[in-house]
Amino acid sequence: MKYIIYIFSLLLLTFSCQEEQPDNKTENSMAQNDPLAPSAVAEGLCGGLHTATIATTNLEKYKQFYVDAMGMTLDGPLDIKETVIQQQRKLWGIPAEISWQTYRLHRPNVPGLIQIRLLLLEQETPSIHKSYSSRELGPFSLGFPNGDQMQLDKELRDKGFNSMAPVQVGTIERPDGSSYRYIETIYQAPDFLHAVGIERKDGVPQLAPIDTLTKKGGPGYSAMVLDDSDAFLSFLTDVLDLELRADRHWETSEGSALGLEPGIPFRFSLVYAKGAGHNHLLFLDYEDGKFESIEVAPRIPNRGLGMWTFETTNIAEIEKRAQAKGIEVVPSPLDYTDVILGKAQVMTLLAPNGFLIEVFQR
Repeated sequence: MKYIIYIFSLLLLTFSCQEEQPDNKTENSMAQNDPLAPSAVAEGLCGGLHTATIATTNLEKYKQFYVDAMGMTLDGPLDIKETVIQQQRKLWGIPAEISWQTYRLHRPNVPGLIQIRLLLLEQETPSIHKSYSSRELGPFSLGFPNGDQMQLDKELRDKGFNSMAPVQVGTIERPDGSSYRYIETIYQAPDFLHAVGIERKDGVPQLAPIDTLTKKGGPGYSAMVLDDSDAFLSFLTDVLDLELRADRHWETSEGSALGLEPGIPFRFSLVYAKGAGHNHLLFLDYEDGKFESIEVAPRIPNRGLGMWTFETTNIAEIEKRAQAKGIEVVPSPLDYTDVILGKAQVMTLLAPNGFLIEVFQR
C-alpha cells in the first residue's frame, strides 16, 4: 500500500496494552494476526518514551488544547529546588539568562502514557518550527489514541483548532484477510506541533490505554521528520537498545493527510522498546530529498517539542554505548530528584540531528 492515509494508520495494526488482559488463547491469536506485535525477547536497556519536553511562552494555549480539548491534567508550577534547576541547566544546555517554570501534563487515571514536561519560559527563544509544513525537519507530532475520534474532532473544531486535513475514515486489512475501520485526523497544536487523533473501530484495542470514562487517551507515541534515517535509527537501536519493528517505503497519494502532493516517495519507520506495545516513535524520511530546514537546533530551550526522555535499567551502559558510537554526552550523569523523574541518575545525549535525548535510571 502506497497511500499516505496509512502513514499513521499502519500503527493500527500494532499491539496495544489494555486494562483487561485477554486470556492466553485470545492473546496468542492476536499476536499471530499482528505483524507488528512485540516479539518474545528479553527486555532492552530502555523502556518506551517516558516524557516529551516542550518549551513555550504561552501557557494559556496549552491549557486550551491539552487540558480543555484533549482532557489532560495540568500540574504546576512544580516545586523544583534551585539546585535541581542548576543541574538541569547543565543537562539541557540552557543558558543562565533563560529562566523557566516547569509544568506537567498527564492523565492520572491512565498510568503509563507519555507525560509532557512543559517549560514555561520567561523569555522568548527561537521557535523550532516556522510553520505546520510536513516538509520541515525535526520533531513532528504527538499521537492521541482515543475511543471517540468524531467527538474529539468536534470539540477541537468548536474550540477553533484546525487540522491538516478533514477526518479520514479507512479500512485496514489484517494478515488473516479480515479488516477493521479506523478514524484519524492530524491537528495543529500550539508551537507548530502536530497532534494526531486516532481511533480504531470494530472492537480492536486502541493504540495505547485510554480513559474509559472520557474515551480520551495519549500521548501514546511521537513522530519526527528526518533527512538521515539510518543515523538516527542506528542511534536508537545501538545506544538506547530500542527495536526497529517496521521499516516501509511508500508514496503519498491524492488527499494526503500531511498536506503534500501525490507521488512523493518516503521511508516510514517505527521504533519500540523491546516487548512494548505503545509509547513508541515514528519517523518520516522523504526520499525525494526535499526538506525544509528549521534553521535552529531542534532542542530546548528553543520553543516546541525539544527533548525525549527514556528510563533505563543501566545508565552506565548507555553512556558507554554512546561514547563508543561518538555520541555527545552532555554532561556525564548527574543525581537529582524532581517530581517527574523521581530520585534518579540523569544524563542527556545529542542525537545525530541535534535533538536532545534524556536518559534516567531511578
